[in-house]
Amino acid sequence: MNIYEKIIASAQAQAEELTALRRDLHKHAETGWLEMRTTSIIARKLTDLGYEILLGEDVCLKESRMGVPSQKVLEEAYQRAIDQGADPEFVEATRGGMTGVIGILRCGEGPVLAMRFDMDALGVIESDEPDHFPTAQGFASINHGAMHACGHDGHTCVGLGVAKTLMQIKDQLHGTIKLIFQPAEEGVRGAKSIVDKGHLEGVDYVLGAHVSNLTKNGCDLVPGAFGSLSTSKYDVVFRGKSAHAGVAPQEGNNALLAAATALLNLQAIPRSGGGATRINVGKLVGGTGRNVIADEAFMEIEVRGDTSELNEYMSQYALRILENAAAMHQCTVEIRLMGASCSITSDKALAERIAQLSKTHLDVTVSDNVMIKSGGSEDYAYMITRVQEQGGQGVFMRIHADMAGPSHNRRFDFDESFIPRGIKIFCGAAYDILK
Repeated sequence: MNIYEKIIASAQAQAEELTALRRDLHKHAETGWLEMRTTSIIARKLTDLGYEILLGEDVCLKESRMGVPSQKVLEEAYQRAIDQGADPEFVEATRGGMTGVIGILRCGEGPVLAMRFDMDALGVIESDEPDHFPTAQGFASINHGAMHACGHDGHTCVGLGVAKTLMQIKDQLHGTIKLIFQPAEEGVRGAKSIVDKGHLEGVDYVLGAHVSNLTKNGCDLVPGAFGSLSTSKYDVVFRGKSAHAGVAPQEGNNALLAAATALLNLQAIPRSGGGATRINVGKLVGGTGRNVIADEAFMEIEVRGDTSELNEYMSQYALRILENAAAMHQCTVEIRLMGASCSITSDKALAERIAQLSKTHLDVTVSDNVMIKSGGSEDYAYMITRVQEQGGQGVFMRIHADMAGPSHNRRFDFDESFIPRGIKIFCGAAYDILK
């Protein structure tokens, strides 16, 4: 049996165990910076496999985390994690939202390879309809308002399967492997803090992937992606002065009016001819009653662009509007960056390399086009960009699974055969790089 055959056998042998784990993680879904139970389970499994692990403040640079929930929410999530069976040896390190795990396997001299697996859920209320598979099988989320509606529970299980398989073939590997289990990908809040902590320094290759329905491509794998939208996401608080709307409206400074002025002008930002640009005001709330001049209004917005430069154009224009809309109505404005990411460009040479080994050795069907344009935004971009800046190579892969419901939808689910397929592809690539 050659090494690729061992990889395939190991991936298939883990399918039942990892499917059960995926359902457990799905049932106990945890959103960004609250993945405390999830972190502790990953840490336990990596430790038992023999990996060197990093936890807590050794994973993320604390001040670089974006969109961290309030201390009250963090503490409630910590207690919930304990109540739901978090591993007591490792959960303490996650307190305060210091989630995430890095597993390190050292195999002597050779390249440094990093692989990213995200692990957070979304703020979605899962379907309770009887034909929704997780509901029918009893593993729908019991944490109301948190749901694995994007497949990160599957990503986590692929990562743990990769960890086990690579440990089984470590004598055939030469170099260092970093398995990065990343918190807070949703809202593009977590990867930058891992990069800022220095974990991508000296990395020669980096691999990331996302579960995708590739039926229209007729394949199991697209090994490269480019063009995910660069993005910046802001929470905005306008503050004014309340007054009686009938008796003395002139004595107030209307925060809701400032926010409404900003909203209309944000939507009117001139789009760039240099590529796709986006702006969305997703939330606006304010005021206390119909006869009170609003002294506070809250807004959630995001901008995006085909490139980091286009996103910066949108972002700077939006910030000017927010500040001037506040000044126009004698209000103040507080702007908090809640998430951000740059654009992804996979290295075509590495994508072609993975395509060839997958077709030849792993019984994986590969798209004729090894690079596809990626929609949305993905903060793995920070990791691949940092590696490329140092002369290294990286890819962002799309791995097929049939799906029920679109991503970020309350009926989302995926065919769990994705898990062994993902293990094969990551491990095959790792062996090819480190053999």
